Amino acid sequence: MATRAGSDDPEEAARFLAGLAAAGGRGEQVTAVLRARYGTSRTLLAGAELALLDAADALHARGWGARDVTEVVRRRLSAGRVVLAVDVLSAAASRRPRGDAALDADLADLGATPPARDVPLVAQWSSVRGLDPDDALSASVALVGLLRSLPTLPWLGEEQRVPEGVDARVLARVRGLLAKAESTEFPEEAEALSAKAQELMGRHALEQAVVAGPGEAAPRAAARRLWIDPPYASAKSSLVHQVAGANRCRAVSLAALDMVTVIGHAADLATVELLVTSLLVQADRAMLVADDGSVPRSRTRSFRHAFLLAYATRIGERLQAAAHEAQAHARAELGEGLLPVLAARAEVVERTVGELFPRLTRRRFSVGNGEGWAAGRAAADAASLTPGRDALAER
Repeated sequence: MATRAGSDDPEEAARFLAGLAAAGGRGEQVTAVLRARYGTSRTLLAGAELALLDAADALHARGWGARDVTEVVRRRLSAGRVVLAVDVLSAAASRRPRGDAALDADLADLGATPPARDVPLVAQWSSVRGLDPDDALSASVALVGLLRSLPTLPWLGEEQRVPEGVDARVLARVRGLLAKAESTEFPEEAEALSAKAQELMGRHALEQAVVAGPGEAAPRAAARRLWIDPPYASAKSSLVHQVAGANRCRAVSLAALDMVTVIGHAADLATVELLVTSLLVQADRAMLVADDGSVPRSRTRSFRHAFLLAYATRIGERLQAAAHEAQAHARAELGEGLLPVLAARAEVVERTVGELFPRLTRRRFSVGNGEGWAAGRAAADAASLTPGRDALAER
């Protein structure tokens, strides 16, 4: 009978697996080493689970939420690993001493199910998820290596499902308008629908600001992470910055993770997230229409990068103009009490940005394709955010 060098201590097995994962070995090679050391013993399965849970706990302490983890797993690992990551996050959450309502809600949205306590998680992946035992072990190594390699993120605090002060009925109506804007084949209709969504949320946010008054400004602004899908994630992130700036928010990009953190008042953050989600869909569609096959294949990437940067820049100009106009109308209707409220909130936003990101640098983009830039600005001009009164009359 072959002898094994591994002990019967799951903690030792967890440390050994974590060390192999940190070394960056290929899954098949690492699995072979683990099998040679521990065979098919329960010690190995328990150690793999312990390594996964320890990595998840450490990542949670470094500011990562459940949605953030699934987003980075979706980008870095092979298909099918996201559901395994959700299993790990759920199991890690279940062994913490007290519950986290926001985390529980996120896990529920992600389809998490309570793990069986008497069966190691990696063994469950074979019996419940249908993975080959070696594939399950290889997946655990890949997940441990990824989770342990991720950087620390600023702790954003608990995020409300529906921000305080935001009328859920307004949010529902705005989502409906943007869904129609994304689905219509008629640019003019999409323009009016997107503009009406911006108008509704902008007017609602200003009205709520006046109701709250300057004395109720929170000591810290809210923050939300938005993940940008590749390709051209850096160019797409510029659209987030433009939409955020037009809605009294600040955006900070972490390009290595295709993620943008937006900081602002909760109602303004809701506007930014809704608009960004819709405008990115519309920008992708407009870009594909503009790149109709006439662009040489060797220049396609530079064309699309320039297109998206130009689109974002022009959308930002139009949003800023619309925001100034909306604020002027709000001052006329609601009085001068609006200005001190907005000033107080702006101060809180800047202070929160400094607390979360004490060392910020500015990044400049270069554009090497004039045709793409011109096409992007033309597409943004077509996506006018200033329709006539008739389009905005209904409220």
